Amino acid sequence: MDAYTGRVLHVDLGRRESHVEVLEPDFLQKYLGGVGLATRLLVDNAEPGCDPLGEENAIAIAVGALAGTMVPCSGKHALAAKSPLTGFIGDSLSSSYWSHTLRRAGYDAMVITGKAAEPTYVFVDNEYVLFRDAEALWGKESFATEEAIRAEIGDIRARVSCIGVAGEKLVRYACVSNDRGRQAGRTGVGAVWGSKNLKAIAVRGTQPVAVADLEGLNELSLDLGERAQGLPTAKYRVMGTVGNVLTLNRLGLLPTRNFRNSVFESAEEISGEYMQSHFKEKAVACSGCPIACEQVVRVREGPYEGARVSVDYETLYALGPCCGIGDFPGIIKAAELCDRYGLDTMSTGVTIAWAMECYEEGIFTASDTDGLELNFGNHEASVALIERIALREGIGDLLAQGSKRASEQVGQGSEKFAMQSKGLELPGYEPRGLKTYALGLAVGTRGACHNRSLAYEPDMKGQVDRLKAEKGRGQIAREYEDLAAVLDSLMFCKFIRGCFNDFHEEAVEFYRLATGLDLTVEELKQVGERVCNLKKYFNIREGWSKEDDWLPARILGEPLPDGSGQGTTLAPEELRLMIDDYYEARGWTEDGQIPPEKIAELGLEDLTQKARQ
Repeated sequence: MDAYTGRVLHVDLGRRESHVEVLEPDFLQKYLGGVGLATRLLVDNAEPGCDPLGEENAIAIAVGALAGTMVPCSGKHALAAKSPLTGFIGDSLSSSYWSHTLRRAGYDAMVITGKAAEPTYVFVDNEYVLFRDAEALWGKESFATEEAIRAEIGDIRARVSCIGVAGEKLVRYACVSNDRGRQAGRTGVGAVWGSKNLKAIAVRGTQPVAVADLEGLNELSLDLGERAQGLPTAKYRVMGTVGNVLTLNRLGLLPTRNFRNSVFESAEEISGEYMQSHFKEKAVACSGCPIACEQVVRVREGPYEGARVSVDYETLYALGPCCGIGDFPGIIKAAELCDRYGLDTMSTGVTIAWAMECYEEGIFTASDTDGLELNFGNHEASVALIERIALREGIGDLLAQGSKRASEQVGQGSEKFAMQSKGLELPGYEPRGLKTYALGLAVGTRGACHNRSLAYEPDMKGQVDRLKAEKGRGQIAREYEDLAAVLDSLMFCKFIRGCFNDFHEEAVEFYRLATGLDLTVEELKQVGERVCNLKKYFNIREGWSKEDDWLPARILGEPLPDGSGQGTTLAPEELRLMIDDYYEARGWTEDGQIPPEKIAELGLEDLTQKARQ
């Protein structure tokens, strides 16, 4: 077996001990790596029913099968823990040098358990595992933490993954940062690190990664790299995902003012085109990426002069139109603060939008908001709120809980303003105008997520009538979920998926050339199904019920007020029709439970055997 190391590094923070678990090739092939392997390791190592911020929760980190090789866009890693935001599976992805370095240190994955008595960072130096005092790092921003640890180690090859102040303060949507600007952002894994007094994991890996067929893998990789310079990735190379703004606005799919509108009057001033001519500094690529989608922007004048950050569409949507903010410098400053403090930009923006609507509806007054005038469009107030959230000061302590918990605490009808599913704030596509995507958001195992379902794709490409809810959408949503799970387990960046002539055929060839292990297309597809069911198994174990698969009242009760889909609705009975259709397509029961025969079909019997022990 090549590419893989077959080794999982287990780190017990409380005992300050580590050991290596050896994985067999057939086990690795069942989950591939990445999200699949991280989810399985979480299921095996987190105590059932644990408090997400308690010692019994575990952190699982896994790279993909192709990490450390020359395969383009394969340098990603997955983090999984029980989410403090949702109480369900919290799987999040990041990328770049840290991913490759863990493999080169000799590991396919890490599992972190226990809680350190004092602030600690772990230094994995190939086969050595060192526990180091992080007291002097506690309170530092994420960028400063990376720089300080690398300076202490004294080797530019060392890579650091860390939390900022938000993670230390247990903000429920705190993220984990690495390589200065890459984040495992969603579901609050950063708060789990903070709860364990884990400030950072530094890795130095200097070992070569062997592949089964170097010449063949090199040839196929060069070919894919050339295709990645073509038309399918053109918009990502030029403007990144911010290039989506005007298209979504034209289609009436740009969530604005907390989803009260779907068209933003200031879309031109926050578009990719405007960004490129006024704020763009450079484009940056992750390690081994031929696309370079990351758009680094800088404010050159005005009150936010000097603010500098990389901006993508989801960050822009959440901190911009969702809050009614059309001031690009203000959005850049807000995003920079999120990155420095270690906050997920999407949950931050949508939670602030909830607070702004509460203010405009009279549920909050200035005395509740520390004197801030939280009107939609007030970028100064948004910037001020981010600091309060990260430090849990004033109203920030409430907002640090996320929109679901905050609305339940405030009450007064504010629950209907909380744009979330399972506690995870909605991404930046209007679900009333994308019915398959709406289904994907409702049934998503980690909550409202476009990346785990990709169900917006058939709607946006016209493969189905995006304004119609009907039977058959369940099978479509299932197939796109399974595809996303395969991508996230092999750890191919989703931006390169359009460059494959036949993704599944080419993916198994990449896998064979790298690992020397044979995998059929059908077996690869079953990995996607297995991983999706494994996530659902974890959620059921942690208390999931059918009622959790749902969407906010606004989406199901109000027609679109503007845009090309004006008047379009998504009725509760339409969503129920699609959800039931999805359960049937998955082979689940009417209540969304996984029957024993499905568990057996997917080779997951050992899970139920473990549960009975």
